Amino acid sequence: MRTDDIAARIEAFNDANGGGGGLCEHEGACHLYLLETEAPIARLRPTGKRDDVRLACWSHRGAWEDVDDFGGCVMPPGDALEFIADEGIFWIWA
Repeated sequence: MRTDDIAARIEAFNDANGGGGGLCEHEGACHLYLLETEAPIARLRPTGKRDDVRLACWSHRGAWEDVDDFGGCVMPPGDALEFIADEGIFWIWA
């Protein structure tokens, strides 16, 4: 799956859920941020397998980090967006 396909899914999810999220594509990944504060929320990077993406969250170190300690959280984009919306780790800096 290409980043522009992921970006289209993100935009549709954002619109369906009231907006407020921004998106930029950088270095082969889609970066989500909060429009109001420009705070980073999540990064979705295609894995190259099916349409799965690897999730990352913004860390206190000022960089993207895997969501878990076991090689990264990998799932389809739709599931990833639901996960981001529901998990507090993505909203710490927002």
